[in-house]
Amino acid sequence: MRALPAVTDRKEFDALVVRTDYEDDRAWQDVTAALTAPWGDGAYEACVHFVDDPAWADAVADDILPAVCADENLAVVFLADRTTMRTGSHPLLAITTLTREECVDDEDYEQLTEFGTEFRTTPAGVHDVHANLSIGNLGFEEYAEWARDDAEGIYRSA
Repeated sequence: MRALPAVTDRKEFDALVVRTDYEDDRAWQDVTAALTAPWGDGAYEACVHFVDDPAWADAVADDILPAVCADENLAVVFLADRTTMRTGSHPLLAITTLTREECVDDEDYEQLTEFGTEFRTTPAGVHDVHANLSIGNLGFEEYAEWARDDAEGIYRSA
């Protein structure tokens, strides 16, 4: 595990998107354009905090989670990784910030991570996932299950 710079200045309602692949700037521009577009049939403004710093290149969940754990309002972090940049739909990797220590017991943690601690989502799904997790309307495990049920393993916002 490597030390990464702290994430600062993220507003409470901004989805956190961390760029970890730096080989295709055009793909990154496409991803950021998709993430900053209004969402929910254009009814909602996209609120995103981007981490675009080569210090995060090739970082994985075990590197990133300690760097964002101080943010108590963050339930999920999204990675723009190699798969995101090289796949046409640009599916980001959603990673829960939930730790075993935050749960009542091991059984609670196992239930909340039944379908894993990460899944892929389209850029349009980032806002849906972030918003619902932020207000406790849905759980990470529900989105992970929906992604698992998709033929490509991606959560696609309705």
